[in-house]
Amino acid sequence: MSGYELALLWFAWVLAGASPGPATLGIAGTSMTQGRRAGVIFALGILCGGAFWGIAAALGMSAVMVANVWVFEILRYAGAAYLLYLAVKSLRSALRRRAPLAPLSKGAVAAGRIFAKGALIHLTNPKAIISWGAVYAIALPAGSAPADLLWLFGFLYSGGIVVFLGYAVAFSSARVVAAYTRLRRWFEGGFALLFGAAGIKILTARIVP
Repeated sequence: MSGYELALLWFAWVLAGASPGPATLGIAGTSMTQGRRAGVIFALGILCGGAFWGIAAALGMSAVMVANVWVFEILRYAGAAYLLYLAVKSLRSALRRRAPLAPLSKGAVAAGRIFAKGALIHLTNPKAIISWGAVYAIALPAGSAPADLLWLFGFLYSGGIVVFLGYAVAFSSARVVAAYTRLRRWFEGGFALLFGAAGIKILTARIVP
């Protein structure tokens, strides 16, 4: 691919990652309720999950998983269950009359839990490895060397870093947090609706051809 085509591919990847979805919603919610540090840790968890699927696809695991549909089914139900759990949690928060912001997490255990929650969003999303496998097939010729696959992974992965860490910083700003404090029930209700819709979509989607 030419430099121009690679630039277009990078921007398309960034736009897809920045669109509203479980990952961006999770980062936004965590950043607004628990602060920038927690939002960044959550984003790093998502990036870790994305790295796992990106490298796995580069090593050919996507083809193996497509041939074993039961693996995708397990991931699909696990991912849908996790998103529906987040939807219920957000709905319960929206229905509370008062829900003060959670204190900023300072301990290593709390940080580990936040990181794990972020990682779970991507690790339980079977579409992630399909997306990576598809972009490799589109951008590189058949039989490309592993080094070329890993280079493309790093190139696109940089876009994910920009998007997810950018969300953590943007949604932890004082102005956004103040807006969340005033409109908390609307925000949480919106999160519940979107997480629920994402979970149902994963349950009903035909992921493997």
